Amino acid sequence: MDIRNNDTEELNKACPACSHKMKERTEKERRDMLNRLSRIEGQVRGIRRMVENDVYCPDILIQVSAVNAALNSFNKVLLAEHIRTCVAEDIREGKDDLVDELVLVLQKLMK
Repeated sequence: MDIRNNDTEELNKACPACSHKMKERTEKERRDMLNRLSRIEGQVRGIRRMVENDVYCPDILIQVSAVNAALNSFNKVLLAEHIRTCVAEDIREGKDDLVDELVLVLQKLMK
């Protein structure tokens, strides 16, 4: 069985509507997120070129580390925004099951 399917099933058990949830973002939020992802994509393409050009391993490893840091930073920003908006709003509305969903997401992020 595919592990990713298991993860999705776990999230859906904690919150049956998760696969249908949407998050409305402002144009600025969306643009900022997409800009960050575009920079990360550029970094990954740069790493690919480094491999194609037989660049020295430690130099590639340093660039991979930079991509990991950029992805972690993206996750931190996204998670903070999720907690401030979606989680806080659902808790105020008495939807405590979102806390279970958040716990599962945090467990997956910390693997």
